Amino acid sequence: MIYIAYLIICFTIIQLVVSIVNIVYSERFDTLNCNFNGLVSILIPARNEELNIEHLLTDLQAQDYKNIEILVFDDQSTDNTVEIVKKIMLLDSRIKLIQSEGLPAGWLGKNYACHELSKHANGKYFLFLDADVRLNKTIIYYSIAKSEKNNLGLLSIFPEQQMITLGEKITVPNMNYILLSLLPLILVRKTKFNSIAAANGQYMLFQSEIYQSICPHKKMKDNKVEDIEIARYYKQLNFSIACMTGDETISCRMYKGYIDAMNGFSKNIISFFGDSFMLAYLFWFITTLGFVIVYFEVNKNTFMIYLIMLFIIRILISIISKQKILINILYIIPQQVTFGIILIKANLNKLKKNYQWKGRNVY
Repeated sequence: MIYIAYLIICFTIIQLVVSIVNIVYSERFDTLNCNFNGLVSILIPARNEELNIEHLLTDLQAQDYKNIEILVFDDQSTDNTVEIVKKIMLLDSRIKLIQSEGLPAGWLGKNYACHELSKHANGKYFLFLDADVRLNKTIIYYSIAKSEKNNLGLLSIFPEQQMITLGEKITVPNMNYILLSLLPLILVRKTKFNSIAAANGQYMLFQSEIYQSICPHKKMKDNKVEDIEIARYYKQLNFSIACMTGDETISCRMYKGYIDAMNGFSKNIISFFGDSFMLAYLFWFITTLGFVIVYFEVNKNTFMIYLIMLFIIRILISIISKQKILINILYIIPQQVTFGIILIKANLNKLKKNYQWKGRNVY
């Protein structure tokens, strides 16, 4: 058992190093002037987004970068999404509404919506946004500047997450903890290994010429974690990509409460581990129960150093993610318990093949 204890400590050291790399070498927006002034297509798939769509369209209207078209794809909404978009369209000719004629067999809803949006877009860049993100007025300008400077085929951002309820605070931070303690985001752009890739479908900026040549959403038409698979596919084809964590330029309240978050994360959490349940459970065991083995197998000083590393990792990831440090420290135990429940739920969904999202079967 002593060897297992030291393997757990070594893994924690790796997590600490990755966290340090992510805070020291984080991808940042360039502050240099951007000479690009071409059309940017803003593409928004929307299904029952009456609570969000007006806020997003208002944010887009306020952007410093004005040469944009805004296309909203209504994916058979049953609420007031269409009426809200039509109302705002009357005040801004840049906004257009595309309505679905039905979901073809073999497609997932969001992937089909994104593909259809791309067929109507005319910009030099395609920016896909989820309807629940909120944007600072500078984000399009800075995103284009970064993409132009680095010749990126794809730029994706993990927004700063807004968490209101207790249920959100013990679920949502798990995403950042997994991502930022396992993947040095700078390597997404700096290396050619397609296994070192990440993206978030909430904010994905594509060079349209590349996008139209390979139609990535069509390629991943039945994939429930299309964002990550698209990032891997781009790297496989040797296109440059970058992934960032959010700052004050973008935020999102991803889920509205505990049940909503549990259902959402169980859809895609395994993708963070290369679609391996074994690796996911191993990660959960080491980060949740590993301290018990370390406590009984090493001396007191080594155990204290190990505990200090655990807390430093949480602090660094909270800083990178723009989350409250004290909250994440206080909620370590419920967050890890929730993480385990999400894994079990994801496993059951896969076995039963009955996972639904927004009224549609995902498996």
